[in-house]
Amino acid sequence: MVDVNNIKNGMTLLIEGNIYQIVEFLHVKPGKGAAFMKTKMKNLRTGTTLERTFNTNVKFEEARIDRKTVQYLYEAGDTYYFMDVNTYEQYELNSNQIGDNKDYLLENMNVDLTFYGTELLGLTLPEKVEYTIVECEPGLKDSTATAATKVAKTETGLSVRVPMFINEGDKIVVTTYDGKYYSRA
Repeated sequence: MVDVNNIKNGMTLLIEGNIYQIVEFLHVKPGKGAAFMKTKMKNLRTGTTLERTFNTNVKFEEARIDRKTVQYLYEAGDTYYFMDVNTYEQYELNSNQIGDNKDYLLENMNVDLTFYGTELLGLTLPEKVEYTIVECEPGLKDSTATAATKVAKTETGLSVRVPMFINEGDKIVVTTYDGKYYSRA
């Protein structure tokens, strides 16, 4: 059991039968009355976030989340297929479980699947991924001195703002947590 006062960001808790990951928390001690904890939590089953306030005497069960590195194989309709490269066991996620991550998936990419016991909850992408630009406006000469950007499209359909010197066919690195251009590959 975890005391509310010991909650940290990223911790996973079992609350009312649901699995939540703590996104933000704030311990509040008002001048009058009892202290309390304000939290922002993400439901790992549904992907929704909610804000809750708890008294400081509440305890929760910590949810043990396991991760397994797998390889993304392909998409068929609304289903995405992954394979454990050691055991060749295959896993399926639907488009709701994938969410906005679908634009980041490349065939044969290694990702981490998250499990609660045997229940498959979702996936975690690598922090940075290399993509090829398939569509963008032509670059301008001598455009490296300014911070001007343009929209480019990767082979997965992801739209990214890139510097003006990036052209079609160039390889770039994108950060998956915010979808922004990081560097040339």
